[in-house]
Amino acid sequence: MKLREYDIAIFNLSEKKHRYDFKISDSFFESFESELVEKGKADVLVNLEKSTRHIQMDFSISGSVELSCDRSLDTFDYPVSLEETIIFKYADTFEEIDENLINIPFDYQKINVAQYIYDFISLSIPMKRLHPRFEDTDEELTVFSTKREGEEEQQEEGSIDPRWKELEKLIDKNK
Repeated sequence: MKLREYDIAIFNLSEKKHRYDFKISDSFFESFESELVEKGKADVLVNLEKSTRHIQMDFSISGSVELSCDRSLDTFDYPVSLEETIIFKYADTFEEIDENLINIPFDYQKINVAQYIYDFISLSIPMKRLHPRFEDTDEELTVFSTKREGEEEQQEEGSIDPRWKELEKLIDKNK
């Protein structure tokens, strides 16, 4: 498994604070089958605090990922800077309570943090990925006219567009 370097052995870990540093690069993102993020570089700091009842991991991630612009398809570096926390609570069985609270068995040997790091980065990416050069542009939708080029408004007040007349005939037939 390529992601073994992200294993944190917790079974014999002393009950105190511990610090883990990880550097992620393109090979990290290639290990995941998602096409959301395929390239990037970041520094990850995991501060782990172990107690008799739980393990708290505080993640600090800073770097950038390469994204493709939804408008121009140009690639650009998107800055990533985030802080997240996960609490692993000792219980009889493994169960994910919510995204930040996970029950783990008492005899759990190690926690691989790679998936958590990938998920945190993926969730920090906006739904609409726009190249920075489009940040200041107006986001309103452009309304296109149905008139042909050179066609002028020939309707006078009270006159009906001939297309509407045809539609009204169809409606009258169905009555």
